[in-house]
Amino acid sequence: MPTFAYKARNSGSELVEGVLEGASSGVVVDLLRGQGLTPVDVREEKTRTTKSASSLNASVFKQKISHIDLLLFSRQIHTLLKSGVPIMRALSGLQDAAINPEMKRVIGEVRESLEGGRELSQALAKHPRVFSPFYLSMVRVGEATGLLEEIFFRLFEHLEFERYMREQVKTAMRYPTFVVIAMAVAIVVVNIFVIPAFAKVFAGFGAELPLMTRVLLAFSNFMVDYWPAMLAGLIGCVLAFRAWVGTVKGRYDWDRMSLKIPIAGKILHKAALSRFSRSFSLGIRSGVPVMQALSNSAQTVDNSYLSRCVEGMRENVERGESLLRAAISSGIFTPVVLQMVAVGEESGAVDDMMNEIGDMYRQEVEYELKTLGQQIEPILIVMLGIMVLILALGIFLPMWDLGKVAIKR
Repeated sequence: MPTFAYKARNSGSELVEGVLEGASSGVVVDLLRGQGLTPVDVREEKTRTTKSASSLNASVFKQKISHIDLLLFSRQIHTLLKSGVPIMRALSGLQDAAINPEMKRVIGEVRESLEGGRELSQALAKHPRVFSPFYLSMVRVGEATGLLEEIFFRLFEHLEFERYMREQVKTAMRYPTFVVIAMAVAIVVVNIFVIPAFAKVFAGFGAELPLMTRVLLAFSNFMVDYWPAMLAGLIGCVLAFRAWVGTVKGRYDWDRMSLKIPIAGKILHKAALSRFSRSFSLGIRSGVPVMQALSNSAQTVDNSYLSRCVEGMRENVERGESLLRAAISSGIFTPVVLQMVAVGEESGAVDDMMNEIGDMYRQEVEYELKTLGQQIEPILIVMLGIMVLILALGIFLPMWDLGKVAIKR
């Protein structure tokens, strides 16, 4: 996601500078306004082409801050603040206890910013690659309400929920991925080593071979002769795909298409909406305004297409529409969810309803993941059956026919 450097003025007309990540400059402007800042200048940061060798090596080889590092940071600082430990002492203790050198460096810089008179949210905002806009917004709410330790605990629960969902998806996809890779390896081995051996046997008979056998032999010869070009083409396709997905439009198109993939698409859709519902509920419950909560929640869905749909919801709410009408216009929620949103608006308990929606989607994702093997297994069996049938018709059938001719003689 692009990074934008901004200059803005706070309520006291003081100039504030920093960087934020966003899909566009308009999204960054909305985030700044939601934070009570008046944007003065927002510019996309360009990648620097002139770097010293030492700084380049440091950026390449330094250890990244993982999701677990941020999760532990949120949990530990909540415990320390709840115990009455001052924020500076708490950060000093976390810096000393941090195992990840990069996390240790970030905490040290946050401490220096606090010593310089900055607020905690401003100190964290200097590290946009570590602390998301949603995280920063929640910290600002904690500073304004004096419930910073409670906010950090809610952030910990939210991060734990995200980690759990990602691990569930990875676990469910492990078996089918292994089977598909094994089938691909088997096809390569058969075509490069097995079929050429049978081709020598067939050539010795001097008889006309069936069409399926001729097709298999031709494909095998093609793989044997041009496997370097095929390997280079495969690597080129992978690199081209990564470059395409790296663009804003490519990421949007791929995220939209991924939701239509059979079986996996609905799981990705429900998991993203579960994250959105939980984060939106958390924001509303913590006192974040609805429009700002929608903007922040759009950053948590991990899908550009759904993120843009949520931004569309925010724009509709900003124009005066109800949350229900905005949800209907987005086209990403089921009728049951829309009914729950309507009840939440009527009862004034939108945060509770959105939390229930998040739990409902989470339960559906868990069920889909538990039955994923059963759903994919028939497809894999059919694919294996087709592969075995092709090999049988192409290799063993002509040997059977030639065997019968030899017996008659």
